[in-house]
Amino acid sequence: MTSPQVNARFGLIIVGDEILSGRRQDKHFSKVIEMLSARGLQLSWAQFLSDDRDALTQALQRSFASGDIVFSCGGIGATPDDHTRQAAAAALGRPMVLHPEAAEQIRLRVMDQVAKGVGSPDMSTPENQQRLQMGVLPTGCEIVPNPYNRIPGFFVERHTFVPGFPVMAWPMLEWTLDTRYRHLHHTTEHIEHSFIVYAMPESRITPALEALEQKWPGVKAFSLPSVGEDGASPHIELGVKGEDAGACAQALEFLRSEALRLGAQFESPGK
Repeated sequence: MTSPQVNARFGLIIVGDEILSGRRQDKHFSKVIEMLSARGLQLSWAQFLSDDRDALTQALQRSFASGDIVFSCGGIGATPDDHTRQAAAAALGRPMVLHPEAAEQIRLRVMDQVAKGVGSPDMSTPENQQRLQMGVLPTGCEIVPNPYNRIPGFFVERHTFVPGFPVMAWPMLEWTLDTRYRHLHHTTEHIEHSFIVYAMPESRITPALEALEQKWPGVKAFSLPSVGEDGASPHIELGVKGEDAGACAQALEFLRSEALRLGAQFESPGK
């Protein structure tokens, strides 16, 4: 197993025409953020991609080259609309072979079904040969165990590929985070503070946000305006985030005092 540096970035690729067309709603994005946050980690980027082999190959070429830790959900089956396994191999310039551990897990899945009176134990039947196609993976990869139905995902070059079904994907990603990347858990403290202000345009506070980041280079300022949805008064959530608790505290106090100096109200005008 590889051992990425502590400050490695995490990326997420979500594959599926059904997501982009709206036939199914994505659930992975928010869940992956939740998984990472519970371990003191953060998602740096995400992409939604169609089931197009060329587009997948190009996207994976870029993500493999980035050195980021990437989770890819979807498209690893063996039907004509599944292209992720082949695209990963093409992006790496590697041939595909039947992975022996994957083949064994698929055989065990078949035996599980046979015990329930479903299917044949003969792995040479057309149906079982088709199932074995899901174990044809890029050379040099490792399998990712699937506790739901044994059909594994795979890991190669800091990329973890899992099915699109949440009931399968999420336990597989949890396993990956807690085995392969346990050494990254809670290694960096992520500080974030914010407050709400009213009756001040965002343009008025922007110079203070810029000055803040110049004065505390390790701190990022943010401004999240709201036009007043759900009956709330228009407001701005101002805040800071970083890894140095002391610097974040100082920057927050600076931002609060600047907002006050510039005429912001700290209570809703409607109160």
